[in-house]
Amino acid sequence: MAHWTSAVGATQLARLLTSQQDRPAGPGSRRPPAYRALADGIRLLVLEGRVPVAARLPAERELALALTVSRTTVAAAYEALRAEGFLESRRGAGSWTAVPAGNPLPARGLEPLPPEALGSVIDLGCASLPAPEPWLTRAVQGALEELPPYAHTHGDYPAGLPALRSMIAERYTARGIPTMPEQIMVTTGAMGAMDAICHLFAGRGERIAVESPSYANILQLMREAGARLVPVAMAEGLTGWDMDRWRQVLREAAPRLAYVVADFHNPTGALADEDQRRRLVDAARSAGTVLVADETMTELWLDEEYDAGMPRPVCGFDPAGSTVITVGSASKAFWAGMRIGWVRAAPDVIRSLVAARAYADLGTPVLEQLAVNWLFSTGGWEQAVALRRAQARENRDALVAALRRELPDWEFEVPKGGLTLWVRAGGLSGSRLAEVGERVGVRVPSGPRFGVDGAFEGYVRLPFTVGGAVADEAAARLAAASRLVRTGATVDAESPRTFVA
Repeated sequence: MAHWTSAVGATQLARLLTSQQDRPAGPGSRRPPAYRALADGIRLLVLEGRVPVAARLPAERELALALTVSRTTVAAAYEALRAEGFLESRRGAGSWTAVPAGNPLPARGLEPLPPEALGSVIDLGCASLPAPEPWLTRAVQGALEELPPYAHTHGDYPAGLPALRSMIAERYTARGIPTMPEQIMVTTGAMGAMDAICHLFAGRGERIAVESPSYANILQLMREAGARLVPVAMAEGLTGWDMDRWRQVLREAAPRLAYVVADFHNPTGALADEDQRRRLVDAARSAGTVLVADETMTELWLDEEYDAGMPRPVCGFDPAGSTVITVGSASKAFWAGMRIGWVRAAPDVIRSLVAARAYADLGTPVLEQLAVNWLFSTGGWEQAVALRRAQARENRDALVAALRRELPDWEFEVPKGGLTLWVRAGGLSGSRLAEVGERVGVRVPSGPRFGVDGAFEGYVRLPFTVGGAVADEAAARLAAASRLVRTGATVDAESPRTFVA
């Protein structure tokens, strides 16, 4: 990168480095020189994404004071990081974190496997479950019954079917967010919604602030739109956003857009509380940043404590509707094959999005809109989503138990909702695990897919898409891949073991 897009203070960096000291050293390991330990600590923070790529580091003297070490130690550490490609510097501009050239983002891992490969490879790449029958079939049958009147029209509804727009608006109103149909546009999935928003608000070269890590497909969409991504590290564990970092980035980088997943974040599963949501909306409003809240996971709570209700939606803290745009979808809560999404925003924003759509996909398939409207209007949606929650909960518990048995050195926190587990892979390379894993019969996406410029090398994302004996076998194959990566051994040229679910 040519320049830094965020900054990390000396006190903050010292705190992050100190937290690493509690990690046990490997057997037979020696204490490295002080400068080497400091360089390794900063490098690990970058690879884990706890310090974003392109973040300006504190001056040598400031960091030396914060760490109570000599300036020579810090200077030597910075020089080592520069030599390894983890630091770039420019006179007068300071030094900022980087990832070495030659470490491209992995190109595979999230695309679903072709059906013919499912008998030999366990696919943990795509965070999607099979359709919740019989509700898919019933919804399509209901849609066919409602289709004839629409078949006599042109079938072109750029803003979405009026009936579905009204139904989505009513559902927001029932959640305590008064909404008119004019505030809704139906899209082709959440990806279609995000594509329209990015093209309207963030032209080529514009900054977009994103959580770090964040949803890989959205990050790639933004890159291809020419956006400059500004990563904002998540808070520790499953506690949501680090508001100090968000305020700093919004103030200093002044991004045009910010994209967040408040409800069971993909990939970590974190849930932002109401105070974080209120403070982030206030900070975005003060910075003039449009805040896009992705709600595709909001109905996928898995623990009983949320049966009585989830935190208030992010848009609930923006009564004027000038700051927050909300994106929803049927694809995660219902079925990935149901490519229906929507945008909730101020009416003038919806009108602009609809006008711009004439140069994109023109509209969303009518039959699928009718199917989702049938689900919403008959109560079928609630029953289908309840089935989906039960399936995801069972799969989550089975996968967690299998991982703890087969890979006890892998670290993760169990989320209370969503579809994904964010796992630190015992000090191994996530990219290498993804590569070897596919050859031993299990497919996983590596951590760098979910970061900016190669961060999170030590992580993999595991979705709750398999359960029972398949979860046990997936963990066993991941353990085999882990052993191969750790020892540097090669995989036999034989085909992976066949496993029938």
